[in-house]
Amino acid sequence: MPIAYIGLGSNLGIREQYLAAARKLIAESAGKLIAESSILETKAVDFTDQPDFLNQVIKIETELDPVQLIEELKRIETAIGRSKTFNKGPREIDLDILLYDDIILNSDRLVIPHPAIVHRDFVMRHLVEIEPGLCDPVSGSMYREMAGRGRQ
Repeated sequence: MPIAYIGLGSNLGIREQYLAAARKLIAESAGKLIAESSILETKAVDFTDQPDFLNQVIKIETELDPVQLIEELKRIETAIGRSKTFNKGPREIDLDILLYDDIILNSDRLVIPHPAIVHRDFVMRHLVEIEPGLCDPVSGSMYREMAGRGRQ
């Protein structure tokens, strides 16, 4: 069964509760929760005039294909109460597919691996925490060797 790594983030409201709700709903409707990273507080990266984020990565086993999975994650964001702001703005919950097996996908709707992984140290640290030998499917480089080169 395919393995997916999902990035969770929240910087509005009851952040820890939003992350917990996302984990619960993902486990109920998107796949079996295999592992979860610690939760890390980080500064916003692109639009910095907003509250700090709580971030986490989870590893799931899923029967959904990547498009079905992103559709389910967007449904979960809505169910939790994500409000529409502006691109890169504050949000109650943000769910992203970071990796899906070793798939490389580049479409208008979805890019896998998520392009921000290699630019965000906290994401690479979370991935390595869950799976120390994990490699980037594009470059073949290990995330533990790449960590420290991105922002934050």
